[in-house]
Amino acid sequence: MNMVSLENLDLSHNNLTGAIPDYQLKSLKILNLSNNQLVGPIPDSILRRFQAGLLELRLEGNPICSKVKDTYCSNKKNAIQTMVIVVTVPMVLVSLLVLMCIIWKLCWKGKSDHEDYAMYEQETSLHVDIKRFTYVQLKLITNDFQSIIGKGGFGIVYHGKLENGDEVAVKVLMETSIEDSTDFLPEVQTLSKVHHKNLVTLKGYCQNKKCLALIYDFMSRGNLQQLIRGGDDYSLNWEQRLHIALDAAQGLEYLHESCTPSIVHRDVKTPNILLDKNLVGIISDFGLSRAFNDAHTHISTVAAGTLGYLDPEYHATFQLTVKTDVYSFGIVLLEIITGQPPVLMEPQTFHLPNWVRHKISMGNIHDIMDKRLLDQYDAHSLQSVVDLAMNCVENAAINRPTMTEVVSRLKELLPVVSSEKLSVSASTSSMNPMDVEIRRQFQLTISGVSNEEYSFKSGYTGGMSELIPLSGR
Repeated sequence: MNMVSLENLDLSHNNLTGAIPDYQLKSLKILNLSNNQLVGPIPDSILRRFQAGLLELRLEGNPICSKVKDTYCSNKKNAIQTMVIVVTVPMVLVSLLVLMCIIWKLCWKGKSDHEDYAMYEQETSLHVDIKRFTYVQLKLITNDFQSIIGKGGFGIVYHGKLENGDEVAVKVLMETSIEDSTDFLPEVQTLSKVHHKNLVTLKGYCQNKKCLALIYDFMSRGNLQQLIRGGDDYSLNWEQRLHIALDAAQGLEYLHESCTPSIVHRDVKTPNILLDKNLVGIISDFGLSRAFNDAHTHISTVAAGTLGYLDPEYHATFQLTVKTDVYSFGIVLLEIITGQPPVLMEPQTFHLPNWVRHKISMGNIHDIMDKRLLDQYDAHSLQSVVDLAMNCVENAAINRPTMTEVVSRLKELLPVVSSEKLSVSASTSSMNPMDVEIRRQFQLTISGVSNEEYSFKSGYTGGMSELIPLSGR
């Protein structure tokens, strides 16, 4: 038989004995002599082909392998199968374990949220007469929290729309805002009982392990800070600013005097004075302050506030009182007058009350006025509002007025401002532009507004005059 071209020779399990013959089969690729009784040395020609990788040799199960520990004496196929099993089985088990954990977590989470909801619903239904929203409802209302309309120390505010079309602001509180969620329900309970035209209305809330949220009416005109410092596209006039100041003062007065126990806002500032479509000022964020117990009906020791607005007396007493809100409101009044932020950074750092004092000490109170309000006010009303604001920011709380006194003074001032506006309008309607400008300059001069003399530009044609200061005077 001619076996020169033989490639695969399998003589396993034949009980062969003796030495391995020197096969001169150069085409042989597989030689399986396993599980026989072969002894003696392996022929060199076979070893060379095996070591060169030209021959697959299997000798396991022969006496010859008792003295040789080479790869041809091990079952390579079985070893590979064993390795595959050793690696694959643990991976499958781990994958199944992970899958079971995910399924269990999802089931437990749904059950936990349901139990939390049932527990809180039972607890709050007897005390809070406002709607409770689920987290799923909040996602629908806010279109999956897409539209952010504000951010603050307490959390993020999103724009939303209810099923009936009403627009709302959804304030989602940060986890650090209320450390223990048990503090949240008393705040909601307090808020649900606070009703005033100048306080933002709470429409509902959400509480579960996923989030804490408060749902308010949406204020379409933004906040006071935006309108005061938002550029020249739209600027509040003097009378509008005073009306908004009165609105905010009335809201704070209600919190201080009409709530039992009293509520200290603790963070009065222009961003927290919202404006509805009719430019009515409405106080927000008061629900995130503390309602105080009977033993301390008007004192809070919980630090709060914003840089530039915080009562300096707090640093000495570590107590926030209703007079703290009065101080912050004084800063708001100064912003309304000047159009400046509570802390000015250029050309040097100035706290707004100090900047106002510095300007007034230079002898001209009108230098502090927002330049966009030129010709919209008179010296008397400006002086009155400045006096009130500086009274509110007295360093000693005992020297500051109450919010009731602030409201009273603003109410006295507003009719005067309105009548003066009508008087000026009536008296100037029949005058030509040149007479109006001359009269205005005369009034500014006698009231101390201007220390400069002015001349008219050439080419006057009967329109409004343009004035330039005479150089060197």
